[in-house]
Amino acid sequence: MRAVSDGATGLKGDARRQELLSVRGRSVAWLAPLLLLVAIVAVDFRTSSDFRILSWMVLVPGIAAAICGVWWTAVYAVLAPTTYVAADAVLPHEYQAGMPDLVLAGIGGVLATAACVVRVRGERRMVHIQDVAATIRRTVLRPLPPGWGGLEHAAVYLAADSEARVGGDFYDIQIGLHGTRVVLGDVQGKGLGAVEAAAALLGTFREAGYHEPDLETVASRMEERLQRHSLMRVALGREDGDRFATAVLLGFPETDPDVVDAVVLGHDPPLVVGPHGVRPLPPAHGLPLGMGELDPEDGPAPVLRAPLRPGETLLLTTDGVTEARDGAGDFYPLAADVAAALAADPGLARPRRLVAFVRERTLRHSGGHLADDTTVFAVRRTPGPGPGGPGGDVGNGDRSGRLQA
Repeated sequence: MRAVSDGATGLKGDARRQELLSVRGRSVAWLAPLLLLVAIVAVDFRTSSDFRILSWMVLVPGIAAAICGVWWTAVYAVLAPTTYVAADAVLPHEYQAGMPDLVLAGIGGVLATAACVVRVRGERRMVHIQDVAATIRRTVLRPLPPGWGGLEHAAVYLAADSEARVGGDFYDIQIGLHGTRVVLGDVQGKGLGAVEAAAALLGTFREAGYHEPDLETVASRMEERLQRHSLMRVALGREDGDRFATAVLLGFPETDPDVVDAVVLGHDPPLVVGPHGVRPLPPAHGLPLGMGELDPEDGPAPVLRAPLRPGETLLLTTDGVTEARDGAGDFYPLAADVAAALAADPGLARPRRLVAFVRERTLRHSGGHLADDTTVFAVRRTPGPGPGGPGGDVGNGDRSGRLQA
C-alpha cells in the first residue's frame, strides 16, 4: 500500500489547481488578480469624483484567495493597500478617499489570506482522501496483467459516489492448480461496509480459486467467509448482519478449451458475445452469498457447464448496467443493444471494445447519472500457453511464482 504524506498531498493539490489556470505547464493564476488591480486603478483615474472605485481594491486579495496559493494571496494582501495608498496620494486632495477605505483594503487582505489557508487545507484533505480511496480500490480491484490466466480481458468500474470512487463491486481473475477462475460480484449496500465485505470475498476467492478442484467448493468457501464476516461485524456493532452479495463464478478447465463452468449466485447471468450473436447463460440457479442458510437443500450451488466457441467473449456486468434508467424510467436493454451493435460490427466482441461500448451506452442511457456502482467485465480465451500466461503453466512448473497476494 502506497503511503502519501500530507506535504506530498498538498503539492498534488496545488498542482491540480494550477492545471486549470496554466499556460504550457506554468501557472498563470496570479495574473487575474493583477489585471483586476490594474483595471481598478485605470478606471478610477479616468472617472469623475462621482464614480470612485479605488476602494474596490479589497476585491483583489479576495480573487487571489479563490484561485491562487497562500503566498500569492499574501502578496496581493500587501500589494492592494500599498497600491491604494500610492494611487490615492497622486489624486488631488478633494478626490482622495482617505483612511477608511485603506483600513477596509487592509482588513480585506488579512481575511482573504486566512480564507485561502482554509481553502488550501481543504483541498489537500480532499486530495488525500481521494488518494486513500484510490489505494483501497487498487487493493480490492488489483490490476490484471494482459493475457492473465490465458484470458484476454478488459474491465471498467464506475462508482456511484464520484467522490469516494470506491464501492462494493468486485472482480478478479485467479490462476489455479485446476485452471483459471473468474469472479464478478456486487455486495449489497454502499460505503465502507460494502468495501470490507468485497475485500473479504476477494481474499477467499483468491485462495480457494487457486487450491480447490471444484468451482462449487469455491462458492461454498465464499459463502462461509461472508457469514463469518457478517458475524464479526455484528459483534462489533457495525451492522445488523443482513449483508449479502450476488456473484458469478467462472471456471476455464485446462483439459477442455471449448467449455466454461459457471456458478451464478443470485446475479444476472453472463452474456456470451461472439460471431454467432449474443446469448445468455442459463439464469441464476443459486442463492446470493450470505443467504446460504435459506437453502432448504443446504448444499453447494450447482455448476453449469456451457459450450464456448472460439472467439466468444463472456460479458459480466453488475446491476448498475442493467438497472440504469433513462429519463422515462426505462431500463437499459443491454442484450438487445449489444446484439444490434455486434450485427453492424462483429469486431465489437473483443473484450476491450465491448467494455468500452457498454460503458458509453450505459452512461448515455442514464444521462451520466448512475444510481448504483457499475462494473463491466469481459473475458475470453486466448490461444497460446497455459493459464499461467506467456511462458508457463501453473499446474506444471514453478508454482511459487504464481501465488497472488
